[in-house]
Amino acid sequence: MVGLPARGKTYIAYKICRYLNWLGIKTEIFSVGNYRRKIAGLHPPPTFFDINNQDGMKKRHEAAEIALEDMKKWYIEQDGIAAIFDATNSTKADRAWIDKELTELDVQVLFIESICDIPSIVMSNIKDVKLSSPDYENLDPEDATQDYMKRISYYEGFYETMTEKDLTYMKLINMGSQYVINVIRGYLESRIVYYLMNLHTRPKRIWFSRHGESLFNLEDRIGGDAGLSPRGEQYALKLPELVKQNIGDRPLTVWTSTMKRTIQTARHLDFPKKQWKALDELDTGICDGMTYDEIASKYPEDFARRDDDKFNYRYRGGESYRDLVSRLEPVIMDLERHENILIISHQATIRCMYAYFMGLTHEELPYARIPLHTIIELRPKAFSCEEKLYKVDVGAVDTFRPRGQGARTLSNDQFVSTPIGASGEIPNGSSPILPISPMSTPSKSLTNEA
Repeated sequence: MVGLPARGKTYIAYKICRYLNWLGIKTEIFSVGNYRRKIAGLHPPPTFFDINNQDGMKKRHEAAEIALEDMKKWYIEQDGIAAIFDATNSTKADRAWIDKELTELDVQVLFIESICDIPSIVMSNIKDVKLSSPDYENLDPEDATQDYMKRISYYEGFYETMTEKDLTYMKLINMGSQYVINVIRGYLESRIVYYLMNLHTRPKRIWFSRHGESLFNLEDRIGGDAGLSPRGEQYALKLPELVKQNIGDRPLTVWTSTMKRTIQTARHLDFPKKQWKALDELDTGICDGMTYDEIASKYPEDFARRDDDKFNYRYRGGESYRDLVSRLEPVIMDLERHENILIISHQATIRCMYAYFMGLTHEELPYARIPLHTIIELRPKAFSCEEKLYKVDVGAVDTFRPRGQGARTLSNDQFVSTPIGASGEIPNGSSPILPISPMSTPSKSLTNEA
């Protein structure tokens, strides 16, 4: 990362890290600020960042050296694929040193510079993100803001924007209003550039809902293109009122899969609609239309392998969760560009998108709880994602299958015995299901670096 403080570098680093890990590309962030705090302590004065402060410069460079060494060890000892070196890296000398150290390890280096000269955005970044840094813990916000502005002024005195023609870099100017790309090489670098060109930081809300209960749900059958059950029809009828009460009358677009049960669920909503083939349920191949008991009887080895590694298990002639993540990547790109989207889709499909926003691991993803007849609201923040659940008072079976246990089909009044954590199921947990009224749930967050 490259850029002055309060330009969104850590936010960008976090988004890239989450995106690549979601795709299955092992990625880690190495924040020099965290190393600096260990060496120099908390609450350093602004003059600590003055280029003429020899003691401060020595400690900052020491922090950068240790962070880079740890990053190199991660590549060598833990088979890392993409490491993110999060610091200002504000001079050509700094960048030449980083490039030399990593190139010697045969690591391709991509510099991502965030440039912003809009005062209101810089101030918003300071107040929304930087003041929550450990450097400003328990300090008056106004005093902390003034302190941070002084820190930035010292950086501005020696900052050098990227012009090195021999280095690979991407510049994001004023939060994506303009991009500059230089010497991009290879598939992964191109993927990161493509992702960042779709990334927007404005506030957004995304709502997920499974289709109403289907006839196949009642029979404990997977896949298929069955229509709604009578209770599923009730959910479809009540969905507009649920949306009106909890989403309001803001502009909204509804995305569905191309399958009958999602289209039927959305048909009473008076909003623009879009059908995505990518939002179809996971393809269960030769097991399509079967119950889990039938699969266990007919394909016992497959059934066992799926329990052993649910994310990577691919149905014969069908898909795995890993395949589904790849299929949903274009949807995620569109979600990063848009706001106020209601997606009506399927359990596995929503699990994959939910995992992207909530930062779930591939081990957690296939066991996220996505109950029927419930709207899940997500509000992505800089380093977390807030979540609320809105439940309609219409019964439905529970299609959730815990890790290593046989299939179950329960009614809504039996949900209380099922271990869950917010929307995501926590194996061996004990929290009850959320009540019908809206309720905030814990968000997963990453400590930001100032």
